[in-house]
Amino acid sequence: MKFKRLSLGTILPTLLLISCGNKQEQVVQLPEVSTMTVKTQNAELESVFPVEIYGQEDIEIRPRIDGFIKEINVTEGSVVRKGQSLFRIDSPQADQSLRTAEAAVASAEANCATAKLNVDRIQPLADQGIVSKVQYDTYKNTYESALASLNQAKAQRENAKATMSWTYVQSPVDGVVGSIPYRLGSLVSSSNILTTVSNTGKVYVYFSMNETESLNFLNMLPGKNQAEKLKNTPDVTLKLKDGSTYEEKGRIESLTGQMNISTGSAQFRATFPNPAGKLRSGTSGRISIPRKMDSVLVIPQQATFQQQDKVLTFKVQGDSLIQTHIEVLSTPDGKSFVVTEGLHAGDKIVTKGLTSLKNKQKVKAVDDK
Repeated sequence: MKFKRLSLGTILPTLLLISCGNKQEQVVQLPEVSTMTVKTQNAELESVFPVEIYGQEDIEIRPRIDGFIKEINVTEGSVVRKGQSLFRIDSPQADQSLRTAEAAVASAEANCATAKLNVDRIQPLADQGIVSKVQYDTYKNTYESALASLNQAKAQRENAKATMSWTYVQSPVDGVVGSIPYRLGSLVSSSNILTTVSNTGKVYVYFSMNETESLNFLNMLPGKNQAEKLKNTPDVTLKLKDGSTYEEKGRIESLTGQMNISTGSAQFRATFPNPAGKLRSGTSGRISIPRKMDSVLVIPQQATFQQQDKVLTFKVQGDSLIQTHIEVLSTPDGKSFVVTEGLHAGDKIVTKGLTSLKNKQKVKAVDDK
C-alpha cells in the first residue's frame, strides 16, 4: 500500500490520513481562536477638541488723540483696575486748544461785563425817557449776545478740557495688561494699539465641531430647543498645553447660529472661572466633554485592526470568520471601543491573534475565560 506525503501549513487545517482496509478517512483539525460574545453595557466616552482661550473682555487700548508717549505707567502682565492710568500722551495741539479756549472765555467774560455795564447805565435813563427805548433795547441785545458768546466759549473750553483729559489713557476694565509695543517718545494716534487689557476673572474657551459631531452632540442632550439643550450640557474639563488638567470645571454656554461655510464646522463657547488668574488670554489647550451612553456595545481594541483607515474585526459565523467593518468611538482609557455600527448584541468576535487570520477562514471558536 502506497501513502502520499502531505505538506501542512501552520495556520491551515491539519489533515490526517487514517488507513482502514481499502478506505481512507480525512480528519480536519481547525485552528483555535479566542472569542467573546458581544454584550450591551453602559459606558462613558470623552470627546476632546482643541481650544483657544480668551479673556471675558479683551480690550484694545488706543489713544484718542495724536501725540508722543510721555509716560508708561504699567508693565506687561500688570494687574490693573478700572480707571487706572496706563499711559500719558504729550499732545501740543490739545494743550494749545485748551489755552485758546481759556483765552476765549476770558475775552467773552470781559465783553459780557462791558455790555452789562452799558445796560445798567442806560436803563435808568430809559426809564426816565431821557434815551429812547430803541437805544436801550440795542444795549440789552448786545449784552444778551455777549452772554451767548460767553456760554459758547465756555462750552469750547469744556471740549478742550475733555480733549486734554484724553492725554491720560486709562484702563476701561479690571484686567491684565498685554504686550506694550511702543516706548517713550513714540508718536502714536488712534490707529495705534498701545496694549490690550484682558479681564480674565472668567475666560471664554472656543472650540469647533464638524456638522455631524455637533448634531450628534445636541441630539444626545435633553431639551426641546438649542437653548434648553445647552443648559443641560455636562461640566467640561480643560487640559492645558503642558498636559495638566485645570482644576476648575467649565460649562458650554453658546453655539454660533450658523455653520462656517469654509470649514463646515460650528463654533461652541465654554466659560471657565479663573479666580487665581492662572488662565491667560491667547493661550490654547484641549477641552474634554464627557458623554454617558446606556446599553451600548463595548469591545476591546485588541479585537480590532485597521485597514485603509477603516476599523475591522473578525466575526465568527459557524466555523468561519467574516471580516466585518465597524464604526467605533474611543473610550477615555484607550483600551476599548464603543461600537455604533457593524455588530449586534450576541455576535461572537475574535479577541486575539487577528494578524494571522484571514477572511472566510475555518476556525474553532474558544470563548475567553
